[in-house]
Amino acid sequence: MKQRIIGIDVARALAVIGMIVVNFKVVFGENGQLWVKSFASIFDGKAAATFVVLAGVGLALMTNSAINHRDRAKIKVARIRIAKRALFLFIIGISYITIWPADILHFYGIYMAITLVLLTCKEKTILISGICIILVYPILITVLNYETGWIFATLDYQDFWTFKGFIRNLFLNGFHPVMPWTAFMLFGYWFGKQDLHNDKFVKKTFWMSTIIFISIQVVSFLTISTLSEGNKEVTLELIEIFGTKPMPPLPIYMFSGTAIAFAIISACILIAKKFKNSFIIDALNKTGQLALTLYVAHVIVGMGIIEVINPSKIGNYSIEFSVIYAIVFSLLCILFAVIWRRYNKSGPLEWVMRKLTD
Repeated sequence: MKQRIIGIDVARALAVIGMIVVNFKVVFGENGQLWVKSFASIFDGKAAATFVVLAGVGLALMTNSAINHRDRAKIKVARIRIAKRALFLFIIGISYITIWPADILHFYGIYMAITLVLLTCKEKTILISGICIILVYPILITVLNYETGWIFATLDYQDFWTFKGFIRNLFLNGFHPVMPWTAFMLFGYWFGKQDLHNDKFVKKTFWMSTIIFISIQVVSFLTISTLSEGNKEVTLELIEIFGTKPMPPLPIYMFSGTAIAFAIISACILIAKKFKNSFIIDALNKTGQLALTLYVAHVIVGMGIIEVINPSKIGNYSIEFSVIYAIVFSLLCILFAVIWRRYNKSGPLEWVMRKLTD
């Protein structure tokens, strides 16, 4: 039996911390010094993409043995477990969506259900499916208006609780729509099927992904600046199409997000292997193992504290406050994970999920 890959959990911890920074800045406020805003914006769309790619990796690691040995009984058990977990995450996400409309967990449940359909497919089929989902999406939002339901000034979605609005938000134009975000999980699933114990493969993936990511950023920037010819209005319109922002999730963002996710995960695998005895790697490893608990906690506890202390100021805090609070909360999450794992094998929510789905 191969050893657990520490770097996967380290990457999971970093993805959760990145999401905490992004979400706190969106909720509490992001006006202030430009360099702080620039620092915080580094995580936009990248942390969440990495989180979903890692979920795909997790599904592969969970099913590789059964699929490689063509053990039908074990594959069936794995399918049932994944289906139950998909439903569990969907329900958890929906349960607090009134206080956190940008939840990713209920989307997760659908990504997992779609990945389940492709579970035993060839690796090539999985990759092609992911690429097709990404390339079909721009055609979809041309036919079906991407902006339907949105009040972008306040990030409110008008008809979310109607059947039509809910389905549209879920599959087409929500914060992390099933089309095309499922591609992140499919790419992660493909990546998890590779030999991640092979340093040569992981290093190659790191360098290729990093080069692809940088190339996409450069091409995106040059395309926008060349076509806009300095016109600010045209620049804003071009950023929508050729930019790397997550809304709308067009191909440039999707391929950029996949590349940075692969680069981060590969780097974490290599660094964690080299420094596996260091306190920092151990702490991040434990934090990654509690990713689900900490994701929910940053909404219920992290945002809840400020909601109780000063609800009227939410949305009007400075970017400095949002980032410092995110860093402090993240450090407390790491501390909690280290102490919790000393006495327990899995996190509170992870334990509940296992009890209900295994």
